[in-house]
Amino acid sequence: MYAVIVAGGKQQRVAVDDVIRVEKIESADGHVEFDKVLAVADGANVKLGAPYVDGGKVTAEILKQGRADKVTITKFRRRKHFQKVTGHRQWFTEVKITGINA
Repeated sequence: MYAVIVAGGKQQRVAVDDVIRVEKIESADGHVEFDKVLAVADGANVKLGAPYVDGGKVTAEILKQGRADKVTITKFRRRKHFQKVTGHRQWFTEVKITGINA
């Protein structure tokens, strides 16, 4: 059984016990629910939403929060004596999928 969810503006295909990284999520109790479920499939039985599946919910447990590897951004203009280098580290939340409800 798997589901397609929207988390952090991105679509992810998840199954139970999968560990995924999503955009940073704040949660006080360490659990999170994803309500934006686009599709749920159980073998040959596939349920598609328009745009979301009615009553579809994916529950997850937060494992850790952190920052991804640095991405280096280089701006360069030839013959203009201009060069600028900056970096960025994106925050993420690592979650473990615990349940899928259709």
